[in-house]
Amino acid sequence: MILALVGSLAIGITFFLSPIAGMLTDKFGIQITTFVGGAIASVGLLLSSLLTHKVELLYLTYGVMYGLGASLAYTPSLAILGHYFKKYLGLVNGIVTAGSSVFTTLIPTLMEYLLRRLGLEGTLRSLAALTAIIMACAILFKPMPLNIPQEDEPQQKAKSLRNSLKEFVNVSIWKKKRYVVWAVSIPLALFGYFVPYVHIGKFVSMTFKDADSKLPVMCIGITSGIGRLVFGYIADLPKVNRILLQQISFVSIGILTMLLPVTKSFYVLLAISLGMGLFDGCFISLLGPIVFDICGRSGATQAIGFLLGMCSIPLTVGPPIAGLLYDHTGTYDLPFLLAGIPPIVGAFTMFLVRCVKDDGSSNDPTPENASRKTDCQNDLMRQYLYQIRQETAVRLVEKVYGEDGKPSKWWLCFAKKKFMDKSLSGPGQ
Repeated sequence: MILALVGSLAIGITFFLSPIAGMLTDKFGIQITTFVGGAIASVGLLLSSLLTHKVELLYLTYGVMYGLGASLAYTPSLAILGHYFKKYLGLVNGIVTAGSSVFTTLIPTLMEYLLRRLGLEGTLRSLAALTAIIMACAILFKPMPLNIPQEDEPQQKAKSLRNSLKEFVNVSIWKKKRYVVWAVSIPLALFGYFVPYVHIGKFVSMTFKDADSKLPVMCIGITSGIGRLVFGYIADLPKVNRILLQQISFVSIGILTMLLPVTKSFYVLLAISLGMGLFDGCFISLLGPIVFDICGRSGATQAIGFLLGMCSIPLTVGPPIAGLLYDHTGTYDLPFLLAGIPPIVGAFTMFLVRCVKDDGSSNDPTPENASRKTDCQNDLMRQYLYQIRQETAVRLVEKVYGEDGKPSKWWLCFAKKKFMDKSLSGPGQ
């Protein structure tokens, strides 16, 4: 029980501190925040390997340190994608988040093998080495710079004194009504979302005596990875409403959760698990793209952080409440039926996103960008012009100068011509 609380604390800290991770990312940059997060998480695991006999200290080293490091690394990893991808952002998010689905399937087997061969201490040290790879990945995180106009020094000092808190916390995202409605609907839907993942193993062992209780969770993990890729691709198609797609996934998960207690066949339960995993992948892969759609690139980091922070409460509270209901009733009928209600309610709450409208101002607070579409077009145009300038210069030098470094006679003849009294050759030539 105590060891389980250590793991629960780490997961809770990871999500609960995501808003702070988002603020630090905006303040110090994606690279530094991710690197520091990887270092803290790795050191936390390494210290935990030295303190396995002192469970109380594991709350600090594994629960707090590892949770903090994971939070600092996870939030920037979702934000960096929007800096490089626009057209295929859904598919890219699906590919990236599919990695967690693969590890969900493989890690239990790997952990069992490591525990058997190396013991708890060796397993934690192996995980520390694996987590240290995050620091190497952080070096590759190079976000595209935002074109924010520079203010003169007196204005900057006055602004920093008046609005230091506002500069650290991006309050502009909370002025976007569509984000507020959507960000409130997600935690509401998640109160029952995680219940089947935690309790389905015990439910299978009670209902189907000879069945493998690990198989449904494995099915969820496999189809979740497939769903992240498939729905990530669908979300990038023209005229596809990403929020509506997420609503469909929540309603489907809610209905499938309610069907669990009335299932009499183990194969039907496996089919339900496959469906739950598929729509779970849909929900996960669309989080990042929807945030970028609503808040723009400059507000996305903190918007993701605050959303994950709000999700920490229902994800932590839901499964224990279901466990208490099971203890009182002796069956999972009521817990699963009640767990299916919040996803459906959250899905219908998202319809309010269509009823509210943000101001006509840009999603990106930089004044030179009129809208998210204009911001994207401007970035692409700058890149094209920069590439054209470089390519033109290289080809012109190759044409004008020979291998000996001297200009060709054709260029000299052309350079002597004048157009509107302007010469192509330098002064005195």
